[in-house]
Amino acid sequence: MTTQAPPRTVTVALPQMRGGADPEDNLARTMDRIRDAAARGAQIVCTQELFLGPYFCQSEEHANFARAEAIPGPTTVRLAALAKELGVVIVASLFEKRAEGLYHNTAAVIDADGTYLGKYRKMHIPDDPQYHEKFYFTPGDLGFRTWQTRFAKIGVLICWDQWYPEAARLTAMSGAEILFYPTAIGWLPPEKAEYGERQANAWETIQRSHAIANGCFVASVNRVGFEPGPAGGLEFWGGSFVADPNGRLLAKAGQGEELLIVPCDLRDVDTVRTHWPFLRDRRIDAYGAITRRYIDAEA
Repeated sequence: MTTQAPPRTVTVALPQMRGGADPEDNLARTMDRIRDAAARGAQIVCTQELFLGPYFCQSEEHANFARAEAIPGPTTVRLAALAKELGVVIVASLFEKRAEGLYHNTAAVIDADGTYLGKYRKMHIPDDPQYHEKFYFTPGDLGFRTWQTRFAKIGVLICWDQWYPEAARLTAMSGAEILFYPTAIGWLPPEKAEYGERQANAWETIQRSHAIANGCFVASVNRVGFEPGPAGGLEFWGGSFVADPNGRLLAKAGQGEELLIVPCDLRDVDTVRTHWPFLRDRRIDAYGAITRRYIDAEA
């Protein structure tokens, strides 16, 4: 007779919020949401991308580099004290100043006892209309990482990383049970009527596919609201969600401010990977070409 393992339920919280102009106000509001989440049973809380301010990458302005800070630094110190007080893990997306002229889009991971565990630097940096991230961010150089926290082994990827199956695969292969994606994605208002629905659906579908392909949970937290900019602004579509290892939506937010609280039974990782053994059946002997930019037919 097979004995089922006891539940390993971890409760994840995703505070979906508007990004205001005042960093101190954004931090205070986010810390209030973390307190609310902890009171409702959350054990791991992940912020949206660059939560301390508006999405400043809509334009190329040197003054915006003053928004950056060291990691660890003043914000992680305050969040570490909060994590210790509440007994929760916090994943915080911040603008990192590594050195003069060297900046990263970075997520800090703080354990439930307030210990700073480390950071992930965004690897894929976009350059699209009103997403001028290459002006601000140096591509990450820490690789794809996981951290054993008090409640689960987690990996963190950031926004544009979410379109790349290689990033999800390598993070899952290093043991992640939950992939967190702090995000800032929205519509260019003139395009919304024609492309809006398909863009949002593609964003959700690619991330749910990472959950399926890797047999792990995916938690993606986006910002909401219209943020003005010199080229017409961006309307962030929200839609934060948590998907299980079968890609099933466990919870999804709307397009307003919302706090998702989602229990995840980590036993599902082992169950799904055992029945759909994608990791076992990978042909690692045949994938060498994946490191090439493109495979030319004539080559």
